[in-house]
Amino acid sequence: MKVIKLDAIDSTNDFLKALASQDELDNFTVVTAENQTKGKGQMGSKWQSESGKNLIMSALVKDFLYNNEQVFNLSIVVSLAVIETLKSFDIPNLCIKWPNDIMSYNKKIGGILIENTLKSDGRIVSVVGLGLNVNQTNFTELPHASSLAVITGNTFDKDILPALIIEKIQEKIGLWETNSTDFWKQYFNTLFKKGIPMPFKNGAGQNFMGIIQGVSSIGKIQILLEDDSVSEFDIKEVQMLY
Repeated sequence: MKVIKLDAIDSTNDFLKALASQDELDNFTVVTAENQTKGKGQMGSKWQSESGKNLIMSALVKDFLYNNEQVFNLSIVVSLAVIETLKSFDIPNLCIKWPNDIMSYNKKIGGILIENTLKSDGRIVSVVGLGLNVNQTNFTELPHASSLAVITGNTFDKDILPALIIEKIQEKIGLWETNSTDFWKQYFNTLFKKGIPMPFKNGAGQNFMGIIQGVSSIGKIQILLEDDSVSEFDIKEVQMLY
């Protein structure tokens, strides 16, 4: 595993995408940074992180996705890999808030942003960005956020995490063909607030009650509505209120 360590960068995802477009990088090349000035989350949101306290990494993943119908498979692989890695450090009450926020109890400790590029030969090359709150303890402006240090009362060596996470990703990719059904089940069983009546907000800003029933093959969340119908929503179309 090749690791490129940076002190500060606007976005590790953007850096790695630019690097991958110019050079034939090894699969699972990783870029890490101590500080990221323009970190990105889902739907263009910003990822805020104290310099030097947290894990900021992006990884190149090739030769796994071959069409647009498969792209959510990588979200499942990565989110389960992160969950398993954190379990090995005894982080409690871990779950995945759809599509791929990492939660402990009801606090967000990590976020995953996957950006896919379709090459001229039909291959899909993915850059997997991960922000994980490790040793940061001040979240006064982020009431739904926490960190490994806050949750456990311990400090962690964040520099050992990339290799452990990449090892889990590689393991799951290697097993995908024979274990994909089990991985989908694991993902669903790990979902935050599944099967519980919860308030949501749709893309038009309207609040409604619903119960998470599952996730479609292309990654849309399936919500049971009050009229007993099940509707599917994309990431831009619904927000959980919790």
